[in-house]
Amino acid sequence: MAARLRLANKVCIITGAGSGIGLETAAQFAAEGARLVISDINLQAVQSAAEKINAKFPGAEAVAVKCDVSSEKDIKAMVDTAVEKFGRLDVIFNNAGIMHPADDNAINTEEKIWDLTHTINVKGVWWGCKYAILAMRENKPDHEKGLGVGGSIINVASFVAKLGAATPQLAYTASKGAVLAMTRELAMVHAREGIRINSLCPGPIRTPLLMDFLNTPEKLNRRMNHVPMGRFGEAVEQAKGVVFLASDDSSYVNGTDFMVDGGLHACYVTPEGQPINEPPTGLASTL
Repeated sequence: MAARLRLANKVCIITGAGSGIGLETAAQFAAEGARLVISDINLQAVQSAAEKINAKFPGAEAVAVKCDVSSEKDIKAMVDTAVEKFGRLDVIFNNAGIMHPADDNAINTEEKIWDLTHTINVKGVWWGCKYAILAMRENKPDHEKGLGVGGSIINVASFVAKLGAATPQLAYTASKGAVLAMTRELAMVHAREGIRINSLCPGPIRTPLLMDFLNTPEKLNRRMNHVPMGRFGEAVEQAKGVVFLASDDSSYVNGTDFMVDGGLHACYVTPEGQPINEPPTGLASTL
């Protein structure tokens, strides 16, 4: 008997799906049978992603929309698209965010950088939660398709919300701490509605966003010295965690700071030597 796909028939939204963790998660969700609304501020990137996903996973269906998560109107329209197209919303992955290169310490960070970062990273997550909750409250059980009531909300925070760093990115760090606190509170408020809300806390991941930020050998090595596994993570390693949190496998996981950081948060002294395992390869590279 074939194993059931973990996200079979579930309607899922992913923001920031044009690249990085969002794109890899979209591919992983499709492979698990999800019906997708994938969004990005870069419409061309997310349209290309949807076309490739639909071609690679014939059983899946991905719809691309443009969404600027600093706009409440855009987020509402994105959620409305999912409900109008597929009739419900089971999962939202509030993944879109920024880490601005001008982000620095309390003295050097300009107010406009602070405000921009918090509008995208905090308000965008709040609005994503708000409209997802409203949609999830309307979900009806469909036992034939394996669908229930409620849903799962996954918000991207970061390991830097749990650890201090002398390489400051203050607006980003503060915004991700806000995501953790907001997620915990919303998880408690809506727990008995069947809506689970968790934070994903990635460690340093080899994505274009981080690599653009770590644009000198000094910046790169300063961080790599603290990573127990001796390498940055891959987007697929985050995406696999998101699949777990989105699926019914995590039915009793709620309000967590889900750390996917290679053990960095638990490390005092890093081990010596080279890692013996090669990093995994994701699906996005095969689209």
